[in-house]
Amino acid sequence: MADPLNAAFVLFGIFFLLLFMGSPIAVAIVSSSLLVGIAYLPPETALFISTQKMFSGLDSFTLLAIPFFILAGDIMNKGGIAIRLIDLARLVGGRLPGSLAHTNVIANMLFGAISGSSIAAAAAVGGTMGPLQRKEGYAPDYAAAVNIASAPTGILIPPSGPLILFSLVSGGTSISALFIAGYIPGMLMGLTVMIVAGIIARKRGYRSSVRSTPGEALQIVLRALPALGMIVVIIGGIVIGVFTATEAAAVAVLYALILSLAYRMTTPREYLRIFCRSAILTASILFLIASSGVMSYVMTIAGIPDMIADTILQFDNLIVVFLIMNLCLLVIGFFIDLTPAVLIFTPIFLPIAQQMGMDPVQFGIMLIFNLGVGSMTPPVGSVLFVGCSIAGLRIDQVVKPILPFFFALVIALLMVTYIPWLSLGLPRLFGLM
Repeated sequence: MADPLNAAFVLFGIFFLLLFMGSPIAVAIVSSSLLVGIAYLPPETALFISTQKMFSGLDSFTLLAIPFFILAGDIMNKGGIAIRLIDLARLVGGRLPGSLAHTNVIANMLFGAISGSSIAAAAAVGGTMGPLQRKEGYAPDYAAAVNIASAPTGILIPPSGPLILFSLVSGGTSISALFIAGYIPGMLMGLTVMIVAGIIARKRGYRSSVRSTPGEALQIVLRALPALGMIVVIIGGIVIGVFTATEAAAVAVLYALILSLAYRMTTPREYLRIFCRSAILTASILFLIASSGVMSYVMTIAGIPDMIADTILQFDNLIVVFLIMNLCLLVIGFFIDLTPAVLIFTPIFLPIAQQMGMDPVQFGIMLIFNLGVGSMTPPVGSVLFVGCSIAGLRIDQVVKPILPFFFALVIALLMVTYIPWLSLGLPRLFGLM
């Protein structure tokens, strides 16, 4: 199998076949990689190197941030935080046409920034906002589409697990720079959804909500301040150099635990379930990371990344190359979940982007933005599944209402791709680059 093209067809063919048959993603990655690796190495050597790559892929201090941020997000999700953030979001977006839709978007941005999970945001915020929007006469498919389209803002606005993964796979891109770089693109994503939601709301006659009195507004803000304080403590500590991103994750767990105890909205039994859920999710992510190291090695010895780079770079035009990369990543996002997509395709596309002059920080934001959009589309969109489940709708009922948001977000994605300042402005301002 000397031809890299044949190796690529066999590798990804077996991979997708195993996925279609219902195999877990990590198992599909390892199995397809081993089968192709045996074509280049003796079976004993291929098995030994694969095992070695799986263990070495987990030997990183940076990876400790992932279980901590997962645990912190889960504690915040179950500790009475969501309703306080939704009240604050309603205060901010309450005067706009279709105010509950704007409230949904802002709440997803706030909750995503605290939990670091688009799925958690779609479930927590959508579960609260859906019934309110139906009560106000909003079409259920419209409400679900707004929730699904805005939930991925949480993977761009820090803290973000996917950005930590990208830092690891890319060879040590600064997590601090990536976190700060995610703010403007994340807010751009949310603003884009709000613009589309507002246009549709105005056409359908969805009205604004009742305004709060100054006293009520102050009370809402004060109730939300402790939750928002987590963002200030974590990101502020990273920026001024008090602690690293990994240490910040541990601080986030302590902060979330203290806050949830203060709110007294979680029982001891629920804490046990939270720790168990976080442990299971962490194990699945770490297994994916370990298995992706095997696939990366096999792709390297087969020459697949070089073949893809040579094919794309034949165009020798920055605009066209970045357009092709975005198109490839969007299609990848349709079929592969975010975590394995980051692990598998970062080593392929990052060298191409660097050769065309794109900074790794900007590429990381572009990559996560792309895959975030993919998470709201069928057939594998995890946020789409969660949002539909929360809304009690079938996927086919929501696909059409999501299309305006999808195309608008693609325009925002192209802005992030071709305007470096959107990603690099804040990290440079804070001296992180």
